[in-house]
Amino acid sequence: MDIIDKSIYKSGLFGKRKNQALTNRGMSATLSVMKDFTRINPAVLHENAADLIGRQWMLVTAGNTEGKRSWNTMTASWGGLGHLWNKNVAFVFVRPQRHTFEFTEKHKNLTLSFFGEEYRKALQFCGTKSGRDYDKAEQTGLTPFETPCGSVAFKEARIILECEKLYSEFLNEKSFIRTDVLNECYPGRDFHRMYVCEILDAWVKK
Repeated sequence: MDIIDKSIYKSGLFGKRKNQALTNRGMSATLSVMKDFTRINPAVLHENAADLIGRQWMLVTAGNTEGKRSWNTMTASWGGLGHLWNKNVAFVFVRPQRHTFEFTEKHKNLTLSFFGEEYRKALQFCGTKSGRDYDKAEQTGLTPFETPCGSVAFKEARIILECEKLYSEFLNEKSFIRTDVLNECYPGRDFHRMYVCEILDAWVKK
């Protein structure tokens, strides 16, 4: 199935925002990697979100490429994709004890990267090891690069979603209707922070 609706692609209704802070070197590297991807409207991404996130997993990445410690990534299997406030959005959940949390809090943009099954071990590593202790790119062989919005994603990804935060808050114990979910998922009451993010662009590997 063709994942690109050409009429929407030509209309220019997506990808309007550009990050003016990219350095010449960063822009050159970005263009070099992005030639391997096709930009599409997030609304016509023909993927099952429950399978994409829940079974295949994703890397949530925030920061920039100014240095080795200027970004971090983590594996997530909880989240969602949808439409809210007249925007294509992603729902991202990060616990405050995760090293990635300080980056999702500090930066307005983040990326969601999805991979083929051959990168399962890399995602397992990024989900069980902390960026405080390991260089995740070095340990997994993944290649970080600066995206057009100035965030960080990975050359090996098959799908990249560039996102901008719209809203965030911590999940609240009193707001849970199903106490079984509360007790099963948060026995220590270490609640996630939820980010509602606009999907600015979707990139699919050619």
